[in-house]
Formats: sequence, C-alpha cells, structure tokens
Amino acid sequence: MNLGLLVLYPIAWWAPLMRAGLLPLFSLSEISMLTGLQSLWASDIFLALVVSLFALFAPYLKTIGLALVHFDLLKPVALPALQVLGKLAMADIFLIALYITLSKGIGLGRIEVAWGLYLFTACILASLWISWKTEQSLKPTAIDHG
Repeated sequence: MNLGLLVLYPIAWWAPLMRAGLLPLFSLSEISMLTGLQSLWASDIFLALVVSLFALFAPYLKTIGLALVHFDLLKPVALPALQVLGKLAMADIFLIALYITLSKGIGLGRIEVAWGLYLFTACILASLWISWKTEQSLKPTAIDHG
C-alpha cells in the first residue's frame, strides 16, 4: 500500500484540486497543486518554497522513508523523523482548506472542490495510517510477569 502512494502522490499533484472563477457567470479554471505552485513561483518565491516543502517533498520523502523501513533498508529509529514529515504534510491540507474558506467568504468568486483535493487528502491520511501501523508492528509486545 505504501508503494502505491509513490504513484498516487504525483497523480494528486497533477489532478485538479479546485475549480475557481471570478464571477458566477464565467467558466471555472481548474487549479492543481502544480499549477498553483507555478503561479506562486512567479509571484512569491518564499511561499512557493514553503508550499513545495509541505505539499510535495514532505509527504513523498516520508513515503520513501517508510518504504525503506519496510524493506529493512532504514532502521526503525528513523520513524520519529518520518512522523515530523507527516505533520508537515498535514499543514498543506490546512492551508488549502483555509484558502477555500477565505475565497468563499469574499463573495466575488466561485470555488468548487475537485477530485484531486480528495485524492491528495486520501494519500496523506493513508500515509498517516501506514505510519501508525508500521510503529505498531515494530513495538515490542509487553509481557506481564505479574
């Protein structure tokens, strides 16, 4: 399942996260993670770096790290660092939700959530679940000598 995320993350990056338009009468433009990052690189390089870290690199590096742990190529002692990467990845979901909420509150534009946002969220949640299951399987079982 973890290796599947190595394929699903790039699909989620290309998939439309939302459709946005300035006024309700005009057609909506599809916005993906990558098109949003392209716009950020043109206008705000620092924010583009931060979002790239949270949206692309943190979840992907965590997935690669978990795969290495699963194949005994990385020691389980690295799991706390992988958890930090997972927490950084969740920050991106918060940012997207915040932007949608703010945009809907303005009233001038129209935003519709697209399937890519659900795919990206599912990838992040699956990664969290895989991390949790990995930790559970690596914990030594406690034996009560009562």
